[in-house]
Amino acid sequence: MNTNLALGEETPANDLRARVREVLERRKLTDSVSAEQATASWEQDRFVARARALFYARMMFLTLGLLILAVPAWSGYFGLTGPFAFVGYFTMLLYSVANLLVIDHPKAGRWVTYTTLCLDLSIMVVLIAKPQVGGGLQSPLLATQLLFTTLFSILYPKPLAILPPLLALPITTRLDLLLNRSVTAVELLTLLWYLALNFIIVYVLVYLNEREATAHREVVSLQGDLKELAVVEERNRLAREIHDGLGASLSSMIIQAEYILNLTREDGLRSEIRELKLTAEESIEELRRNLRMMREDFELAQGLEDYAKTFRDRTGMDIRFERTGLQRKLSPDAQLALFRILQESLSNAVKHAEAKAVHVRLDYSEDRVHLIVRDDGKGFDPSRTPRGHYGLLNMRERAMKLGGQLIVDSSPGTGAQVAFSLPCLPA
Repeated sequence: MNTNLALGEETPANDLRARVREVLERRKLTDSVSAEQATASWEQDRFVARARALFYARMMFLTLGLLILAVPAWSGYFGLTGPFAFVGYFTMLLYSVANLLVIDHPKAGRWVTYTTLCLDLSIMVVLIAKPQVGGGLQSPLLATQLLFTTLFSILYPKPLAILPPLLALPITTRLDLLLNRSVTAVELLTLLWYLALNFIIVYVLVYLNEREATAHREVVSLQGDLKELAVVEERNRLAREIHDGLGASLSSMIIQAEYILNLTREDGLRSEIRELKLTAEESIEELRRNLRMMREDFELAQGLEDYAKTFRDRTGMDIRFERTGLQRKLSPDAQLALFRILQESLSNAVKHAEAKAVHVRLDYSEDRVHLIVRDDGKGFDPSRTPRGHYGLLNMRERAMKLGGQLIVDSSPGTGAQVAFSLPCLPA
């Protein structure tokens, strides 16, 4: 046998699992990721990528700022002379690096990025308005305001979040008036022109962002539907194959056992053949039950009641079945877990507890379903399960996997009660 194949190291399925695991770990998601979680992860990754691009843009601006500080004519034009200019420069550098360090945090990254972006915008407004000649609406840096509008729209495509860069233009105009600068007709046209460009940028980017987000949500939803459809189709295919193959074989076994039983006269042999026929009938009933679950054509309450009656007829045990509440929607896995726990509980009541009576109750509450199985057997200590007995362990694992709760209440001489509850699916 090929060693690698035996260990499952190079099979396509394992390669696919490894890729899926890698993506889930990178995005910090679990195997049971929902469409909402996938969308949130995508939005966070998109924000981080755009915020990193903002950091690199800041580095370019800071490089230009350092060049302005180094050239006396330029620093004099903006009034950036003395130690305070360098303090302000290194403050921008520090908060830019701090922003980069927290950029991956889902909440802090967004708030810190927004705050630092507003600080950048404030510094830009000061630089535009500060020169007494050629400043304000005449400043060559005024076009930078369009860049800030673009950055805010890309990172925070919400109306209120985009407000700061839009307010930069009227604030600049107001500063011109406070500094006794007259606003000419050409400057008024410049103001209107920039306002129009701002609204165009905001509309286009917000519109495109919403279209992109909507398309992504539709794709994620479609992928989930296709996955569910593929599972349903595969279940139906397996159900057909099992029914036509294993089901036919069990049916033939039952017919042959019945034929041999009619031919046999020896009592001991007849008893063995009758037991064989009964086992085959139980197996084919279990097969049919599993096929109904696979095709999602299984009615839980009726299935549990039918099994309790069949078990009562086969063992002679007094089993009472009770159902309360309005039936709720459950997943196939949840229905199977409830059925298996009833099977295990009744089997334990016969094999180990030597019970004479069992009370089974299925109760539907508003958002959960509860299965309670109570017997009058000899009881046991749940904390001291014999080695090699995995019934209780299997029940606990089923409960844990489905987000359910399992409580086993028993002590020697007092019988046992198994209470299992699961959340229902939304209506």
